[in-house]
Amino acid sequence: MVKIRLKRMGQKKAPFYRIVVADARSPRDGRFIEEIGTYDPTKNPTEFHVNEEAAKKWLANGAQPTEVVGKIFKLAGIEK
Repeated sequence: MVKIRLKRMGQKKAPFYRIVVADARSPRDGRFIEEIGTYDPTKNPTEFHVNEEAAKKWLANGAQPTEVVGKIFKLAGIEK
């Protein structure tokens, strides 16, 4: 099963995330298939960039977004 989820980057107490497509069995910050965006919750307001074409392609192929990624997609205007 393929999931679209966040990969944590950045320093301690200063998280920065990359939105990646990964196998559900791989670890959170481990191997991934493709990077499709970024998410920075430390900025006010939160900042995110998503490659819409890649996200729609993966959703069409059956990839499941996690809760947080689903909310980011909704804000970006990407629907299933």
